[in-house]
Amino acid sequence: MFHIKTSFYLLIVLLIFSACEIENELPVDEIRQAPKITVLPATTVEADEDSTIDFEVMLSWDYTQEVKVDYQTIEETAEEAIDFVAQNGTITFAPGEASKIISIPVIGESIFEGDETFKIELANPVNASILVGGAQGTIKNDDDINELVIPTTGYSTPASYAGRELVWSDEFDGTSLNTNSWVHEIGTGNNGWGNNELQYYREENTAIESGNLVITAQKEAFGGSEYTSSRIITQGKKSFRFGRIDIRAVLPEGKGLWPALWMLGTKINAVGWPACGEIDIMELVGQRPNRVLGTAHYGANFANHNFKGESIALNGGAKFSEEYHVFSLVWEENKMEWYVDDELYFEFDRNSVGGQPYPFNDNFFFIFNVAVGGNLPGSPDGTTNFPQRMIVDYVRVFN
Repeated sequence: MFHIKTSFYLLIVLLIFSACEIENELPVDEIRQAPKITVLPATTVEADEDSTIDFEVMLSWDYTQEVKVDYQTIEETAEEAIDFVAQNGTITFAPGEASKIISIPVIGESIFEGDETFKIELANPVNASILVGGAQGTIKNDDDINELVIPTTGYSTPASYAGRELVWSDEFDGTSLNTNSWVHEIGTGNNGWGNNELQYYREENTAIESGNLVITAQKEAFGGSEYTSSRIITQGKKSFRFGRIDIRAVLPEGKGLWPALWMLGTKINAVGWPACGEIDIMELVGQRPNRVLGTAHYGANFANHNFKGESIALNGGAKFSEEYHVFSLVWEENKMEWYVDDELYFEFDRNSVGGQPYPFNDNFFFIFNVAVGGNLPGSPDGTTNFPQRMIVDYVRVFN
């Protein structure tokens, strides 16, 4: 019995030894399976200048044959041509390589937007299979949300026009708001300024910085409200009738924000609204940061309130928060025209009111404000970054 067991064990050892010799004689690429491909998440910090975000693509092991895989970028909260440059192509691993980098260009800017993301996806592997075929790229904003950044670029209009005289302007070149022209409206108004708005208007949210008026909307509790902002008017100080009005400004953005550059008829205390007339030179609903509206409100009384208006959008995904644009009203007797950067987009005349009174041949005063929440823009949500600012370089009135 002892000899039988010994012979059996010797046979097993010989078989194992022979199998190892056979295995060692096989070509390596017949033993090792094709590798698996993984793309790893990537993060970068967005600067004012252009940069890149680098995704590492790895093989589970190096391989004796060439490995290829296609890739493409996919938008999420980061947008192509605004936040990053869309890319697609093929990466190739030479025999023996196990790691490659895909570099995606990131577009620099100085606007605070919060972190943004996009994806990179792999497809069509050659001599390999895909283990992890998608990864997220995160672009972290390096700007301080509280830092005031005044753009240096944008559209501008001349300081004079042939056949017109400059009758009033505010270039905001001093150190504080000119109280000979402007008055602060304070508080929450009636029913949230007639729109169920959420902000409390304070004088402290207005500043003059580097030759600009800055109105800041802030998320902070004050006076029973969750938000603060500012609203300034020229009522009782300056009023105007006809001419060309140019306002150069940078606008805030975000759900629930509602910046406005507008006018009311000086007869409001006598005849009420909308009989006094309202001219909205510019309004922007914050969740649509590339589009502004121009509107005329009218009607013999509140029950007969009517309005007509149009909107205009910037091309190529640009936003009104990124640089200066000029919002203009060319106002004549019985006729008004709205412009953005000298592009006409809305006309309104005496025939537009139908059978209602036409109030737009009377004097009007200015109102500049940033509202938060209310019936029109809706309430802010988790995507809304605060503070938000409207920056006004100048307002000019030509007869």
